[in-house]
Amino acid sequence: MKNLYLLLCCLSVIATVNAQIQPPVYDSLLAKKLNADDYGMKNYVFVLLKTGSNTSTDKTAKDKAFEGHMKNIQKMADNGKLAVAGPFSKGGNNRGIFILNVSSFEEAKKLLEGDPAVKENYLETEMTLWYGSAALMETPEIHKKLQKKDF
Repeated sequence: MKNLYLLLCCLSVIATVNAQIQPPVYDSLLAKKLNADDYGMKNYVFVLLKTGSNTSTDKTAKDKAFEGHMKNIQKMADNGKLAVAGPFSKGGNNRGIFILNVSSFEEAKKLLEGDPAVKENYLETEMTLWYGSAALMETPEIHKKLQKKDF
């Protein structure tokens, strides 16, 4: 019985190791659709949203700007230009992020021109090029299956 247990343990370890060293299952159609390179990666623009210089206390104007901000997020997502977005916890200067499905700052700036919260300086942006998994572009479609309410 002890030998059988030892044999089963060894087989389990061998199966686990074997599963881990199997070559990835490459899907050329998906890689092409997502513009993945040979590593399954691609370039994005990572945008850090920070508290802007506009300190107006006009609640109506601020609410309108952030309503437009949410609409711009939805527009970018609908147009396949937004991989990920989200706010940080309250407090501090860093407010949130965008990972934009573009490969240049010029393209990113054009997308952000349509954001009233950025345009009105309630939010300021800091951008950097980022090399990440092309699979991120599947996130918006998956999110639609999880979202019960619109913002």
